[in-house]
Amino acid sequence: MGKLAVRALRAVLVVMFTGTLFVQASMLWVLVSGADPEDGTLPLTALRVITLLGMVSVQVALFCVWRLVTMVRRGTVFSHAAFRYVDGVIGAIVSAALVWFAVTAVNAPGQREDPGVTVIMAGIGVGILGVALIVLVLRMLLAQAVARDGEATRMRAELDEVI
Repeated sequence: MGKLAVRALRAVLVVMFTGTLFVQASMLWVLVSGADPEDGTLPLTALRVITLLGMVSVQVALFCVWRLVTMVRRGTVFSHAAFRYVDGVIGAIVSAALVWFAVTAVNAPGQREDPGVTVIMAGIGVGILGVALIVLVLRMLLAQAVARDGEATRMRAELDEVI
């Protein structure tokens, strides 16, 4: 992975992490201060708490991607240590899907006249779970690569003994 690509990705990760921290701080300020009363159309407090939880799942994913990029840059990504971070990304995506389903459930009562919005939102949640499955498939590919790398190292050691 090139230095420019690593720097660009890290810059994006920092901007996203900073943005999630800003959203969390804003939501906490509103929740604690009570400065924005609910207008009765949606349970805003529930949505704010759900948003806070969603931001945590995004931050976990960003941290794990940062660690994986570091491992790629050092050439150590084909090791068992990488699985912890890939599992973290999968968990964060599943968590984000659950948070999205919670948003859908909170929003559903307000959509009684047009339930299509709720169906679309539920479809988006299923799509998020699909992304988690894609990352799971990529984890399986990583497992195969780690196994092949270990086998190649073992064969190289055997060849060195013969020579």
